[in-house]
Amino acid sequence: MTTPRNWQRAFGGFLSAYLDLLDNGKQRACLPRYVRGLLAPLERKSIQPMAEHVCIPYQRLHHFLNVSAWDTGAFEVLLRQQAQQLCGGKNAVLVIDDTALPKSGEASVGVTHQYCGALGKIANCQSLITLTLSDGRLFAPLGMRLFLPTSWTQDPERCGQAGVPAERQQYKSKSEIALEELDRVREAGVTFKVVLADAGYGIGKAFRQGLTQRGLTWAVGIVGIQKVFSLQVTLTDPPQQTGGRPGKHALTSETAQAVKDVLHGFPPYRWHTVKGGKTSRWVAMRVRIADGVPNKRGLHLPGEEVWIIGEKRRGGVVKYYATNHPAGTPLTHLVRDIKARWACEILHLQCKEELGLDHFEGRSLQGLEHHVVLVLLTLLFLQTLRSPRGERSQQDVTVPQARRAASHALETLLPARCPHCGEHIRCPPRSSVNLPNAA
Repeated sequence: MTTPRNWQRAFGGFLSAYLDLLDNGKQRACLPRYVRGLLAPLERKSIQPMAEHVCIPYQRLHHFLNVSAWDTGAFEVLLRQQAQQLCGGKNAVLVIDDTALPKSGEASVGVTHQYCGALGKIANCQSLITLTLSDGRLFAPLGMRLFLPTSWTQDPERCGQAGVPAERQQYKSKSEIALEELDRVREAGVTFKVVLADAGYGIGKAFRQGLTQRGLTWAVGIVGIQKVFSLQVTLTDPPQQTGGRPGKHALTSETAQAVKDVLHGFPPYRWHTVKGGKTSRWVAMRVRIADGVPNKRGLHLPGEEVWIIGEKRRGGVVKYYATNHPAGTPLTHLVRDIKARWACEILHLQCKEELGLDHFEGRSLQGLEHHVVLVLLTLLFLQTLRSPRGERSQQDVTVPQARRAASHALETLLPARCPHCGEHIRCPPRSSVNLPNAA
């Protein structure tokens, strides 16, 4: 797919199903313009520079994004179905993570002081829970959902000003949101072999148990102090209390140990290098994780049987993981799935650097969700251009290269006259024009 005509045909074909979801002609006219703006070589992909680039009045594009009522839910269902066609199936992994959007003010929906990975510190930002699908060759976005901290959910007036509906104002943890989004993804028909997440999600027993209860295989990061029991642990009935009353809590035949103590008990020759694990050394062991019912001292009884895995990296850094892969799974397969989590990091980076995910300047929930879903469908479009078709694979074309090529090919679709001056296809920024503030 090398000629501008082919790129234009692909663009029109990809967007046609999304255009069918919009109610009126004005919305259908704005959608391809907005996507072309996201593809354009602009330093800032907020409404004003994009409107000038694609030759559409600012107010019209602003209304489409922040005011016009169109259903992001329907867009997400279609997005997920297309992602499934692109890279879903028995070899795919689904990665749960989150990404931060730095902000300077306090009015943007969901903003608070929290850890911001983009800055590497606690900062004022929004946090989006993300789901990514990958088959090892290609990856595709499945959705992003805004996390609302308690500083927002406990302030109905603040939520109302940002357009947060009443049913969204109840506090939910990131793990709870992730599981809800996972259910929606599966309802849309997305299939995969394993769910992956970092320790920010993996440390929570409710998250791990939620995945298990859904019949899913999972592999997550954990912390070294996570307690585990050996497979030989047994439970005995509690002794009777004074007066002959039965005890409430079972007794274990051994004391739980920290994962780091268990794995570091292995001699050096038991730690192996694994293809796909780069220069790290790995070890794995079957245990029962201590996430069962807590006893009277608050210590958890043995729970699910899992693998615990240690990774020694260069410089002495050690990472820990847990997974419910079946007993007998080779270490190489465990490592392969664990390391597949990289797909979400690349997706976050490309959404921001190539498509302006973090350039939205509005304050409302509706505007943010509209911008996010349009960024995701644009990224999915670029991934479809890289998908193997016919006799020639496009996978050697990177997403940045695909964006530049698509932007160049679609330039001819822009109108011949600028909405400001009526003469040039693009005129210089018009500082003298009083434009509404997008923020």
